Amino acid sequence: MKNKRITLISVLMLVMTGCVVSRAPVPIADYYYLNPDASLASIGKVALVPLKNMSVYPQIAPDVTKALFEEIQKRQRFSLKVVPPDDTAWKSLQLDLDSKYEPGQLPLAAKTLNCDAIMTGTITEYTPYPHLALGLRLKIIRCSDGQLLWAFEQIWDTADKKTENRIKKYISKNTRSSYESLNEQLVSLSSIKFTKFVANEVASTF
Repeated sequence: MKNKRITLISVLMLVMTGCVVSRAPVPIADYYYLNPDASLASIGKVALVPLKNMSVYPQIAPDVTKALFEEIQKRQRFSLKVVPPDDTAWKSLQLDLDSKYEPGQLPLAAKTLNCDAIMTGTITEYTPYPHLALGLRLKIIRCSDGQLLWAFEQIWDTADKKTENRIKKYISKNTRSSYESLNEQLVSLSSIKFTKFVANEVASTF
């Protein structure tokens, strides 16, 4: 209940700042924002910079990054490249998009990373047991003017009935029917398969 309240507060903050919460006609993530005045398809190149990881499991960050890259690329809305955590060019920018930064830093980042926009975010939580749960907060910012193009926040918990139903629909859409039951169990138990499911929902919002 506490996590749900946090998510709702975040959405209300988006609305109060003039953002519009979008909903797609398919069963995907609950809350996300798409800038109605800027098409994602028009931005060209997006750099996915290293995600902050607030969990105690370091491996979840590269796993989520890999899954996001694969699922977003399938949508072909824009060109996406992953910036490695040890990339010296990215480190030299010392850019924290979750805090205050100088306006001139974004054009410099665009030139340094050869991109038009930056996708950044945080793994807000991750627990592999007693049941899988993952929280993400993500956004895409245009480098030319700092405009927020897309924002997303969600928590998935395999102990939650809503998440369970989404997994069933995801499996039904992507797996042969004779293996559906087995794959539902695998998604609920395997962190790799679970992150693929999560990434699929994220990509569905574009």
